[in-house]
This record gives sequence, C-alpha cells and structure tokens, in this order.
Amino acid sequence: MTKKHLLLFKYGGNAMTNQPLRKHVLKNMCDLKEKGFQVVIVHGGGPFIKQTLEEVNIESEFIDGQRKTTPEAMEYVEMALKGKVNGSLISTINAMGHKAVGLSGKDGQTVIAKKRLHPHTKNGKTEMIDLGQVGDVTSVDTSLIELLLENDFIPVITCIASDKNGNDYNINGDLFAGHIAGALSAEQYIILTDVDGLMLDKDNPASMIHELKVAEINHLKEIKCIQGGMIPKIDSCEVALEKGAKLARIINGTDLEQISALFENQKLGTIITI
Repeated sequence: MTKKHLLLFKYGGNAMTNQPLRKHVLKNMCDLKEKGFQVVIVHGGGPFIKQTLEEVNIESEFIDGQRKTTPEAMEYVEMALKGKVNGSLISTINAMGHKAVGLSGKDGQTVIAKKRLHPHTKNGKTEMIDLGQVGDVTSVDTSLIELLLENDFIPVITCIASDKNGNDYNINGDLFAGHIAGALSAEQYIILTDVDGLMLDKDNPASMIHELKVAEINHLKEIKCIQGGMIPKIDSCEVALEKGAKLARIINGTDLEQISALFENQKLGTIITI
C-alpha cells in the first residue's frame, strides 16, 4: 500500500469558539480524509482556558503574551484542553461517522517537554523569566500517532506534555503543532487562523504574501510585518519545515471555502517553504 499524504491541521482561535463554524471546519477536514489523505488535528484552546480559570477564580498573568501557569492553574488548563475542548472535538468528529481519538503529548510519551524560560527585555536588559508550568518540546515520538493513522483513526492532539520526571507543561499550541508536523514529515502543515494569510500591511488585504521562503522570515520580523500572534505561527512553520514537513501554509479557518479548496487552488493562503 502506498503511504497516503499526511495533512496536519493546527486548529484554534475563532474557528473553534463558534459552534456551527466548528462543525463545518471539522467536516471539511474529515472530507479530506475521504479523499484519501491522512488527517491529524492539533489544537490549543486559549479562550477555554481563560473561561475555566475565571470560573475557579485563578488570575492569569501574561508576560509578553505568554500565560504564566502555576501548578494549581496547570490542573485546570489540562481540564479545559483535554476535558472540554478535546472531548468535544472527538464527539463532533465521531458523530460524522469517523473514528477520532483524543490525545495529549503525554499519551504514549508522544511529546517530551522541558520547562521554558522566557527571555524578557526591560530597559535594555534581558532576563530569563520562569513562566511556571510552561514548556518547550524537546522530542517527538510519532509511533502512537502512526499506529492510529494506520488503523484509520483521526488523532486529535492537544498541547500538553510532561518532562522526563513526569512534570506537566502547557505548550504553545502553534509550536507544539509545528514539532509534530515536522516529526511526521507532513505533506502539508496547515495553520487555521482568522486572517487569509500573512499580509505585508496587515490592514491591506491586497498586500497578501502568497509565497514565502524561510530565509525571508527574519527580514519580515525586522520590518514588523510579522508581529504579535503571527510570530508563533510563523515560527512553528519554520520548525515544521526544518524538522521534515514538506510545506507549511497559513489559511483562514473561518472561511469555509478555504479548507475545501486546499488542493484546487494552489495560491490559497500564505505558503512557506525552505
């Protein structure tokens, strides 16, 4: 049997919080499976973490856009991601007649993490800040994911992993997805966001960048074309490509036509290659 082309979707943001939209997005991903692709979905869930922490009165502190996560908060982060979000995605996909399996990086030691120290610059001085239970990916073992794919399951993976000593970490969903896409040598690593792609001028849709080489990324960061929430997305594309993915693409997950048109319109979104 020839190996099917593998697509890894990073799913999050507004395409996830709106219920009818979520159903459509998941259906479009699953339709690609029916066209003969292997599909892996990796998700975060910032809005759900925020809601869960508010419900239990745990304050969130952010440093440069990174959520500081105490051991107490970590318990609720896992509850939100694995319990609420992952569980609900699985139910929706299964109801469509597919077989989805919910995982985190902890399952089968798929992802091993380490504590992330965040470089924070203030008054020209950079110090490394401990963000608590926030981690970086150190290694990926794809054997469990591949086993599921071979048996016709859709793996749905959330961005939590443990270190070698069993300490749990919350990992940036984009970077987590990029590492997995690379380790699986994905044919395409597709980030669903709520814009059509990367714009040279974010307020001008006509300035869309259709094709980008990894070597051009630093320049675009310097001129502030890549900023804010787009930074981890682009960084994750770079990780995915360097680790073995063939192509990375940023598309608008809230535009339902875009996922269905992935293989009809090669110009769709922003394509990033080595």
